[in-house]
Amino acid sequence: MLNLILFREKLRAFYARHGNVIIPVLHFAVALLALVLLNNGMGYERRLRAPIVVILLSLVSAFLPWGGICVLLGICVLLNIFAVSAEFALITLAFLLVVALLYYGFSPRDSIILILTPVLFELKIPYVLPILVGLGGSAFSLIPLSGGIVLSYILNYVHNNAAPLTNGESVDVAQKYLQMLNGVLLDKTMLLYLFAFSLSLLVVWCVHRLSVNNAWDLGILAGILTMLFVFFLGNFWYGVGVNIVPLLLGLVLAGLLAELYRFLVFSVDYTRTEYSQFEDDDYYYYVKAVPKITVAAPSPKRRQSTRRSARNEARTKARRRGRPCSCSFRI
Repeated sequence: MLNLILFREKLRAFYARHGNVIIPVLHFAVALLALVLLNNGMGYERRLRAPIVVILLSLVSAFLPWGGICVLLGICVLLNIFAVSAEFALITLAFLLVVALLYYGFSPRDSIILILTPVLFELKIPYVLPILVGLGGSAFSLIPLSGGIVLSYILNYVHNNAAPLTNGESVDVAQKYLQMLNGVLLDKTMLLYLFAFSLSLLVVWCVHRLSVNNAWDLGILAGILTMLFVFFLGNFWYGVGVNIVPLLLGLVLAGLLAELYRFLVFSVDYTRTEYSQFEDDDYYYYVKAVPKITVAAPSPKRRQSTRRSARNEARTKARRRGRPCSCSFRI
């Protein structure tokens, strides 16, 4: 356990020293992954499929904040959908504008959630999202998470219905819009994921904020059980097919990653919890203080000085006894 804590402190120190390099590299990697997955899943806009364009857009993203990367990737999504259907691109644009208004009004810090949600859905591991977002976000993080889920199913709908959307000129415009909206908004699987992820996020967020021992662990467990219950409920009562094996594996992975995140950002020692009580003119205060688990890694200079002091102390003792010191220390 001590070695893990020392490794965590070294990681924190490394990030503190090299954060100016790590953050642009992370932005570049996330943007590159998102563009590659977008081109593999859709790729209807040929100009965006060129490798040089993908690299250039990723390099630009390295120097943008997460909100700017969202805008850039949103434009790429709209261009791909426009190559299939201008009407559906208009619907997607309206949806993205609504999400942007809600997002910037309530939760402007969670741009990365809107990016990672379609990416993790494409990678078939979306179950880590509500647990990690519940631990590291807020209740308003529901907005980018829900928006990312709907966007994932919009992209899936376009991919599965590219031919009908492209060859639907003979269909009435109003009927065409109605078919598109029904195809996305009335998707039972999407609604199930929306409900399961939203409820799990809220449960994790509420439980991990409780003033009880191991609140984060309890929140992780409660969020996983909530998702499992909702998916089983949707499967048995509403006939929404969910693959059980990927679901269970995804929940196990979500629990492991959540515990890793807890260890990195919230590692405390509940055995040394202290309680305090005081008052002022207006309030009584009941304080619970839980110390963090921190260990300072010994530096090479400290080790060297410790060995030198031990050698000097041994020489002093030898002189007092009246005989030369026979001890040898290596530095």
